[in-house]
This record gives sequence, structure tokens and C-alpha cells, in this order.
Amino acid sequence: MTSLPAGATTDDPDVLAAYSTDRATFCPSGTPRALVRARSVQDVVDTLKWAHANNVPVVPQGTRTGLSGGANAIDGCVLLNVEKLDQILEIDVEEQIAVVQPGVINAALAAAVADKGLYYPPDPGSKDISSIGGNVATNAGGMCCLKYGVTGDFVRALQVVLADGRVMRTGRRTAKGVAGYDLTHLFVGSEGTLGVVTEVTVALRPAAARPLAAVAFFDTTADACRAVADHLGAGFRPPALELMDAATIEAVGKLRDLGFPPGVGAVLIAQSDAGTKAPEELAAFELSARKCAATEVIVSDDPAEADLLMQGRRLVGLALEQYPASLVDDVCVPRRNLAALVDGVERIAASYGVLIATCGHAGDGNMHPTVLFDHSQAEAAQQAFDEVMRLGLELGGTITGEHGVGFLKREWLARELDEAALWSHHQIKQALDPRGILNPGRVINSTATGRGEVDQRSF
Repeated sequence: MTSLPAGATTDDPDVLAAYSTDRATFCPSGTPRALVRARSVQDVVDTLKWAHANNVPVVPQGTRTGLSGGANAIDGCVLLNVEKLDQILEIDVEEQIAVVQPGVINAALAAAVADKGLYYPPDPGSKDISSIGGNVATNAGGMCCLKYGVTGDFVRALQVVLADGRVMRTGRRTAKGVAGYDLTHLFVGSEGTLGVVTEVTVALRPAAARPLAAVAFFDTTADACRAVADHLGAGFRPPALELMDAATIEAVGKLRDLGFPPGVGAVLIAQSDAGTKAPEELAAFELSARKCAATEVIVSDDPAEADLLMQGRRLVGLALEQYPASLVDDVCVPRRNLAALVDGVERIAASYGVLIATCGHAGDGNMHPTVLFDHSQAEAAQQAFDEVMRLGLELGGTITGEHGVGFLKREWLARELDEAALWSHHQIKQALDPRGILNPGRVINSTATGRGEVDQRSF
């Protein structure tokens, strides 16, 4: 402890307990030996140099809003929290970039650049509490991914502290640049297993028009999925195209009355930020929805009303917290298989006797089936969760579209990757973290260390 950064380190048991988990369930957490609340890049450097020399595991953390257990403590580890590195270092209006520290909150960055007539599109549902560093670690998405892409699509450069404490810069500030390997995007989505990000340069866009929205109601989720395919097949790319099934609508309705018609089987919400062309785009959405048996469609011509229409979707996370326990899935499938995914999830829920509320980013096939249960149903809930992931893979999809792998899905990543890809993951990990101290047991199941191969389940 004495060799860790003075003034930034604590071993107070109550403080350690408060920092030992993220928001995931069914993910173990151990007892850390210390917490370092880094206030400078040098604090990060000193921590990793000490941990590397002493072969001590380090768990990097931000605001701990993750849903995969990637920030949970490991017995004997040092928790390295970077949420105090929270400065917006630069906003370059001419180049349309921002340089920020990892602890900057997503919504704070969006507001700061908006004041200068610019736009930072990535908007995870946790944007008011999640940090840019965490967004980079998991390559977070959000509701605007369909039109604008995920976090990684906006990351141009990084400052990263490697496992042995060396500081490396990757990428560039320029709009183009292809010199060398793309190390920047190697670290995006690596969940703290390859290095600790201490600075991020992101691309910005000119400010978009304040969006308008439309909401369509359906008797079945299958009809809503057909409307998604029809609208996108006509060549439209709305910034958001969000689906909520009946269980999700019911949960949100318990939290707040949104005036939705009774007995609705599914809701589809579309946005358009196309300015003067927005009414035309939403009219096309209404046409697709009615063609696919929508029972009612409401189109807004007022941005404030459009915000209210999106409110129901943004309340889903809070609404589902009303249940005793939950497991949030994050599968993404080709859009043509979206209806098969949603129908399959309903069969899984019935088979295991649990409630699964399905909502998500229908426009890019990324859904969040959430298993809702009481603690007496824990085993059935875990089995249902696994079946949803298995279904996603069978439908040609992936086990995560934006939440990351962490601990929760590491066994499933091994099933998704082929042998050569899994070997490559291990080789990259070994090259950048030869002692296996960075977030061991996360993303991939085991890590080579100076003491040989370690089964991370022992952590």
C-alpha cells in the first residue's frame, strides 16, 4: 500500500465494499486489498508499475454503471478508479473534435459541445451517469446507433497506460490516417484487459436538428418487426427506431402513465433529425407501420412533444428496477431475424416460467431481453438468460451489441469466436499484459501469467 499513490489510496473496508461491484447481477465480486482513486495520469502510471512489479491484479473502473461484471473486484486486487479524471481538456470547433479524460460523463460532453454548435452522437441509456472511459471500454452504443454508429466510430485517438506503467498514444486527431496497425480500436471494447485509458479524442458532428418523433402501436411484436424491415427497406435511416414489447410497456406503465392505449402488444418509436425533411421521413414511417397492421400511429410535429414520445423508452431501465431481480441480455441479430428473436424469447420465457421484458434498438437488431424474477427463480432465470444468448447465436447474431462481455458472458464469447479468433485474443492479451494483471478473468476466460496458466474461475 505504501508504494501506491499517496493521498489517492484507501483500504477502508466500507469504501472498498462500495466500489466492489458494477450493476450486473449473477457476477461474483471479491475482496480488494486497496482502492486507488486516480486524480492524475501519474497516479495510474504509479499504480500499474507497482502492480506489475508485484504481480497484483488490477481492476480498472469508471462510474461502475456496467451490466456485465467487468468492474467487479477480485480477491486481493487493486481497484483503479478513474472517475476523478473528469476534465474536458479541449473542444476544437474548427477540427470538430474534443479531447477528454475518461471520467467525463457522456451527457456532460454532449452538453458542452452543443454549446459550441456541435454534436456528440453516442447516447447510451446510462448517458447521464456513465463515463466516456466506460463507453470506450465497452464500445457502448445507444438509441442513435442506427444512423450514427457506436462509441468506437467516434474515437480517433487514445492515451493508454499499459500494464507495466508505460504511457502510449494511439491514433490521430486528423479526419484520416491509416499509418500502422489500428491500435486505437484494439483498445476500444477491450474492457480494461489490455491497458487503462487516460485520455480520449473523439470526433464531433455539426449540431443536428432537434428531432421529431412518431410512435406506432401494434397487437404483436411480429407486426412491429415487420414494420422495421419495411421502413428500413425503403431506404430510411432514422437516428432511433426503438421497440418495446407488452411486458416492457406494462412495467413502464406502473412507473408513469404515458397514455398508451390499453392492451398494446408492442410499441415502435421512430425519430427523425432531418430538419425540413423530418415530416416526410415520419410520414414514410407511418405508412410502413400501417402497412404492417399498426392499430394506431401518432406523429409529432413539435420537438417537445417528440421528447415526450421518447420518454417511455428512456424510462425502461428505471421501470425494470421495480422488480426484485433482473438479468439484462444484450443480443444483436441480423434485422431479418429480429422477429424470430423476439418470438423465441417469448417461448423461452414460457418454458422457464419467468417474465422476460424485451425492448431495444430494433433498427440495428440489438435487443435487450431482460429476465425479471424473484430470488426463488434464480436458477431458472440464469438458464433463460443463457437460452436467449444461444438463440442469438443460432440466428447469426452476437452475444453483445453494446454492454460488453465482462465476467457475465465470457464463456459465451468462447462459443461465438472460432478457434483462430480465440487464439488471437489470447495472444494479444499475452503480448500487452504478459503477467495477466489487468482485469483478469474478464472477456476471455484465462490469462497467461509469469507463474503459468491461471484458471480465472479461482478468482
